[in-house]
Amino acid sequence: MADPTSTAGRPARTGRTARTRSGPGRVLIGVYLLFAIAASSRAGVQIATRFGEAPVAYLLSAFAAVVYLVAAAGLIIDGPVGRRIAYGCCTVELVGVLGIGAVSLAVPAAFPDETVWSGFGSGYGYIPLVLPVIGLLWLRRSRTSAAPGTARPGSSATDAAA
Repeated sequence: MADPTSTAGRPARTGRTARTRSGPGRVLIGVYLLFAIAASSRAGVQIATRFGEAPVAYLLSAFAAVVYLVAAAGLIIDGPVGRRIAYGCCTVELVGVLGIGAVSLAVPAAFPDETVWSGFGSGYGYIPLVLPVIGLLWLRRSRTSAAPGTARPGSSATDAAA
């Protein structure tokens, strides 16, 4: 007789285990990959043709491209390592877009040419400002839930029993 705790030879899941690369996560990964391509293309052309005009801005765009690519990889990788990578990238991205956005508006001379994060991502329809927030919210929402009747780290046993 088949084991009732397994399905097609796999152990049955306890609790909800939403993966970061499922459902809306697929769209998020696609947007991160699209932005990685856009930012790296832009930075590559700028660095190759006009590096002397605004080296800091162009290097920041290249850095943003790397952050987008690594964030997508973190969302694709299952498990705690991928999740940590994605959290780190989304956090760096949010701090970067807020910091560079504020400086680019307060001190326009600091950036003679735009970066991906200049003006809070205005050149890209403010998606660079919204993307890390959505990424962090998705990472939070897609956390693995504990099995019914068990406590998650940081919750009390009475919460789990309720």
